[in-house]
This record gives sequence, structure tokens and C-alpha cells, in this order.
Amino acid sequence: MSRFVTVAELETFEGRILDCRFSLADKSSGEREFVEGHIPGSVHLDLARDMAGPVAAHGGRHPLPAPADFAAALARCGVAIDTAVVLYDDSQGLFAARAWWMMRALGFREPRVLAGGWKAWTAAGGEIERGAASITACAPAPVAERWPGICGRDELSVRQGAGARLVDAREGPRYRGEIEPIDPVAGHIPGADNRPWKDLVDEHGVLLAPAALREVWGDLLEADELVVYCGSGVSACVNLMALAELGHPSAQLYPGSWSDYCSYL
Repeated sequence: MSRFVTVAELETFEGRILDCRFSLADKSSGEREFVEGHIPGSVHLDLARDMAGPVAAHGGRHPLPAPADFAAALARCGVAIDTAVVLYDDSQGLFAARAWWMMRALGFREPRVLAGGWKAWTAAGGEIERGAASITACAPAPVAERWPGICGRDELSVRQGAGARLVDAREGPRYRGEIEPIDPVAGHIPGADNRPWKDLVDEHGVLLAPAALREVWGDLLEADELVVYCGSGVSACVNLMALAELGHPSAQLYPGSWSDYCSYL
């Protein structure tokens, strides 16, 4: 089954729809835009409020919340462990991919992503609902105390020494240290390869065909272990989705990513 649904498929979907719109430049925009208009029946799942924990000196700009806190956020959205879920955003699936990875990591039923997101829905003339969501919460799902599938900063060099390949999902100029619009230090983690997340999706945020994905990844697919990072553990989830599509579901996330790594420099 495809990890993506079309607008036509969503119109007959029976389950929960989660609106993951967010802007790094304006953290309140996602909730505001949701109130202004959203896909009928959807609930807003916010990156800063629901998909990240408190920011500290270290840990990155969007540290993972405690698993139980995320399960509680999903429960407020009416999502139980086996609920069918479709995710969407307006950023080529960027923030939807973070929710996808988090739900999948904790054992929730794997959600699907709306191809083209909010823009595809409105372009197709889809009905728009306005105002705050009205939803019946459910009991939080029992989840692990710690996040599975992650690699911390202190583990990176050990993993690399044992043959793991480290992959940076940011765009080339940021990886090369030519620019750094967000974090205080430019550059990348020593030994990391670059596979920008935008090279893995089309203009609608849908993953490329498997053959094209394999071409982008190249010999990295031969590694015994892959650890992926980005600026703050968000866009790296697009890479992890692509790897899952290619049969590499055990690839790890460095959740603090460059914003955590450079905080020690």
C-alpha cells in the first residue's frame, strides 16, 4: 500500500486527518492558518506544541517530547494506537513526515500522507472548514518510555567507527557551510554524506519512484547502518521515509541533529 493518498481517496477516507502545517519563521502560523481554513474533520498537530519537547541549551531546536506526552497529544486528537490517520501540510510533506516517523516509531498504525497536501486539496476545489476543531479525545495509547530508532550525539562517533554511515538531509549550501540561516554555527558533522531531502520528493512532496530513490542514495544503501540528521530532526524524517520505502526501515534518526551538535562547539 502506498504511503500517500490522493485528494480523491481522502474524500472517502474514514479515520482521523491531522493538519501538520507549521512555519519555522512564524511558529504561530500553523494554528492560525488551521482556524482560517482546513480539510473538514481534521485536527491540528503542531510541531512546536505537540511534536517537540522543551528547548534547552542542548538537544536541538525541536527535541523529541517524552513518548507519553506525544501519545497524549495524539489522544487529544482522537488518535488511538490503531486509528487510521492521514497527515498533510503545505511544505512538501516536511512536517507530515515528522509526525509519520514519530507515530511509526512508537508503534502506532503507520499513517499515510496526502499527496500535495493542503495545496492539492484547495487546487482540487475541496471543501474547506473554518474555526477550531471539535473532536472527542480518546485514552492515550501505552507507549515505550524511551524513543526507539534514535542515535544520540555521544553515540555518533562510535557508530561511525563501527561502519555506520551518517547522512545530512539539509540542502547542499548548508551542508557545505556556505550559508547557515538558522543555527549559530555553519558546517556539518565530520564524515557525514549529504542527501538533501528535497532530492527525494517531487514538487508535490511525493517520494520519487524506487529506482530514482536508489539512484539518489547510491552506495549508501550498502551500509550496514544509516543514521540521518538535518537541522533539528524534521526534514531528516523525509529521508527516513524514503529509506523505509526502499526496504531500510531500521535507519536511525539523530533527533537533535545539527542544532544539537553545534551547541557543543
